[in-house]
Amino acid sequence: MVWFSQEGRWLERGQLEQACDQLLTEAKERLGIETYRRVLLLPPDITRAHAGVGWITEYLYHQLDQAGAEVHVIPTLGQHVPHTPEDNRWMFGTIPEERIHAHDWKDGVTHVGTVPAEYVAERTGGAVDWEMPIDLNTMVMRQDWDLIINVGHIVPHEVLGFANHNKNYFIGLGGKRTLGAAHMASAVYGIENNLGNLLTPVRACFNYAEEHFLADLPDVYLQVVMDYREDGTLAHTGVYVGDDLDTYYSAARASMAQNITAFEEPVDKIVAVMQADEFRATWVANKAVYRTRMAMADGGELVIIAPGVERFGEQPEVDALIRKYGYLSKDEVLSRYATEADMQAIPHATAHLVHGSPEGRFTITYAPGGLTREEIESVGYEYLDLDEALRRYDPEQLDDGWNTLPDGERIYFISTPSAGLWSTRARLEARAGHEQHH
Repeated sequence: MVWFSQEGRWLERGQLEQACDQLLTEAKERLGIETYRRVLLLPPDITRAHAGVGWITEYLYHQLDQAGAEVHVIPTLGQHVPHTPEDNRWMFGTIPEERIHAHDWKDGVTHVGTVPAEYVAERTGGAVDWEMPIDLNTMVMRQDWDLIINVGHIVPHEVLGFANHNKNYFIGLGGKRTLGAAHMASAVYGIENNLGNLLTPVRACFNYAEEHFLADLPDVYLQVVMDYREDGTLAHTGVYVGDDLDTYYSAARASMAQNITAFEEPVDKIVAVMQADEFRATWVANKAVYRTRMAMADGGELVIIAPGVERFGEQPEVDALIRKYGYLSKDEVLSRYATEADMQAIPHATAHLVHGSPEGRFTITYAPGGLTREEIESVGYEYLDLDEALRRYDPEQLDDGWNTLPDGERIYFISTPSAGLWSTRARLEARAGHEQHH
């Protein structure tokens, strides 16, 4: 059940700290904990730092530390690049570096169970017929934790409909097989059938896994929802604390109401900025593609200004796969996946080739800080010089939403694409049949 929640326009830092205190008090009573001896905090990684999840984690750490607990932190990286000590200081402040552990998605996982192929097939309407092996971070599964706190930001997501909740476990702390099976399943089912839906097939599989394999974990979810203020900055509008699916649904419904922008007509030109301190590879910067694709007009153009982007994949082998094949349509990827061993070896990367493709509908133009024109064009994107992009579309001068430039060009500007979903109303409604209601 939802232990408690708070909603408002807007929640101040003190109110979120109060929610953290209330969580620690209620967890003792609800989970029968006498004293906190060993506690594990599971926040998102640096690509979600804008949600305040770093300082929330830091606050929880110090409250527990002062009460005498031994507290550990594992950023739920999935297969993103582990944080540097500088990243950790920037995001988590004064938490000691030796208490922050990097998730190792290849060698640091333990097998906990398997979601049966029949269940996966049933949830995907027969689109996918493979089982989903669940391999999770060994430190989470093997230690005698008194409490595990999942901290996260609920926002529309391309694989799970909405991010966070048990995604923290199965993607954030998952192993290679789990990541591969889940990402390919979502790609085959169709990214646009997942985005902004409360219960996607992969989410249903994760709910099955949580119920069957993680029921004994003494855990609780602390989830925040954010929205844009008038001045274009993101601020908290809700905090939801609890230990079950209703906690997810409450937060996801709030995000659905606040974080989805629906257009009556498709948009010809969107300009999106991916912050340099959070997004260093197209792997994560392509959130700009995922979150806007349902709004794009056929023949339109999406411009992504990404000063921090210096590579394609987060890992060398993923980077090599993207460079080899480029971003391809779902049909092209699926036909090659059947025969190409390197695609089969890293299916989560293969799925990304689909997610980052405009499917031939519109043009994606990248203005990266550290990739050349040749590199960008080799994967199927158009190239725009970063300085030129910043001159023409100066983020300091543009307002979120519609802008008319001095030369008369009309664009739709998005300063933080990772914080929402933009779509035509027709595209959202067209897949109502895919929505599986709670």
